[in-house]
Amino acid sequence: MTTTYRTCPRSGLQFESQAERLMIVNAVTAVVALLIGGILAIGVVATRWPALHWLAPDTFYMVLTAHGIDMLIFWIIFFEVAVLYFCSSTLLRSRIATPRFAWLAYALMLIGAVVNNVAVFQGSSSVMMTSYVPMMAAPSFYLGLILFAVGALIACFIFFGTLVVARRERTYKGSVPLVTFGAITAAIIAVFTITSGAIILIPTWLMSMGVIQSVDALVYRTIWWAFGHSSQQINVAAHISIWYAVAAIAFGAKPMSERVSRGAFLLYILFLQLASAHHLLADPGVSTAWKVVNTSYFMYFAVLASMIHGLTIPGAIEVAQRAKGLNNGLFEWLRKAPWGNPVFSGVFISLIGFGFLGGISGVMMGTEQLNMIIHNTIYVPGHFHATVVVGTTLSFMALTYFLIPVLFRREMINPGLAKYQPYLFGFSMYFFCLVMMGAGTLGVSRRHWDMAFSGAAQAYEWPGAAYLLMGLVGVAGMAAIIGGALYIYITVGSILWGRKLDTGAVSAKTTPVLPATPTVVAQSYGSAGFAAPGTFVLAMVFLVSFVLYYFINWKYLSQVWGLS
Repeated sequence: MTTTYRTCPRSGLQFESQAERLMIVNAVTAVVALLIGGILAIGVVATRWPALHWLAPDTFYMVLTAHGIDMLIFWIIFFEVAVLYFCSSTLLRSRIATPRFAWLAYALMLIGAVVNNVAVFQGSSSVMMTSYVPMMAAPSFYLGLILFAVGALIACFIFFGTLVVARRERTYKGSVPLVTFGAITAAIIAVFTITSGAIILIPTWLMSMGVIQSVDALVYRTIWWAFGHSSQQINVAAHISIWYAVAAIAFGAKPMSERVSRGAFLLYILFLQLASAHHLLADPGVSTAWKVVNTSYFMYFAVLASMIHGLTIPGAIEVAQRAKGLNNGLFEWLRKAPWGNPVFSGVFISLIGFGFLGGISGVMMGTEQLNMIIHNTIYVPGHFHATVVVGTTLSFMALTYFLIPVLFRREMINPGLAKYQPYLFGFSMYFFCLVMMGAGTLGVSRRHWDMAFSGAAQAYEWPGAAYLLMGLVGVAGMAAIIGGALYIYITVGSILWGRKLDTGAVSAKTTPVLPATPTVVAQSYGSAGFAAPGTFVLAMVFLVSFVLYYFINWKYLSQVWGLS
């Protein structure tokens, strides 16, 4: 294969020909998975909405299974593979390692996704994403996931191989860029995650074919959550890398301290996967000591890493803005940010929502005692929509708006509509997550298709507020689906009908990356010794919100068993 390098005239980035094609095909496939998952979301939301209660139970669980897998696995991991190739080949200006194996990886992932979806829609595999044993799906359900996982694992190794090629061919000097370092973090977590999935899904697949007789249910849950929840930790590392990238793209911002940011990513590698413990706190299969250690000391290190990123990214933006003269008051730098640019607005809405909604609720759920009051309620999907959808999906949407002219070489259609799409999608999801967590706090079930338990021998009478909140879940969910549909219309429409842009110069050789200059935070602005006082105030608002909500939930816990 002939290797050529295209220099984008708009961004200055260099795209190696094979890597560019792989990025495009993985990103497009991801958006197709998002489209399928979004259509299925209509059925989930309309059934959860008490006034509509649309689908019959068997159809609902089938739709919910496909929605969860298409959104949480296929949409996100296809896009993340494109991000890995971008962070290695493009940012390091290197050829991609073993492109033939990269195409094999894509083929395995695509075949696996199709096989799994077919198994679900045949109606005999409505086991939801967790697919707990001894509840059995069709063998092709597990086979599809295994094929997809093998393809994704190969893609991770190709990413690591590309780093080796870039180092050996000296396409960059010094350390890898921080964004690439974040992608390395995501890939390391991905190897752990996908391996965990294979360890438990392969024997489950053999069990579904009758080759082995049983898989221990407690062992399954313990290992499966090392795959199921750690998948979100890949997402966290990936979308935080995107936040750093967009801060550099939109503002020329540099990290306030690269060492601190890299240290926070390292904490993710060591401790973030342990967040899966909060799914096992009601299980007898793991010891109390294990639960206590994982939900306290180890969890604090992961939380510390997220809080570092939550401080340094807006802090870097504030420093860059103040260096441009936006120094009036605490928040002129934020008021005069490019809020009409969907690349920036999508990332900032994602950052705030992920921190306040996903982060605070995640720490609460990760506390052993507090977990008991919301375990298996609809609070749980309220939390992970705040992390996966507000955090990851909205970040991916924002990055897409940057990639349409740069990678796909097309002018974006309807830029006026694109300007408002992150607001509609992001704020609808904010409200969706809040009311879902509110309903979960009142005890509404996570897994039952009918919150009223109609026809049950001993029906439970929910307070009116629970029905109101679930109705608002329906309204907010439909608004978010519209926001997602606008994203697909804008991105697919731009690729198909957008005006073609200048390709840029193409050469047979790459131009090495110039060594990065040391980051120096100027102190000629700010107040009270702070280079980013506005960000510090926002961090204090977050801290107060966190403390108040944390202790409110201890108050709820104290009312579970009354003492007289």
